[in-house]
Amino acid sequence: MNILLLLVPISLVLLGIAIASFVWAVRRGQFDDLDTPAIDILREDPLPSPLHDPTEAKDAD
Repeated sequence: MNILLLLVPISLVLLGIAIASFVWAVRRGQFDDLDTPAIDILREDPLPSPLHDPTEAKDAD
């Protein structure tokens, strides 16, 4: 039973840290936009432009 005198205060401190970190995250805006990061993965990257067009080199000769 003496262990409860140690475990209860430790658990309350850990609970306080968890609540404080959650409040900090909400105030910093971590939960403002939950949909955009999920949609970003679906966007296609634009095609890269060719650096050198081989047909232009033939026309120059």
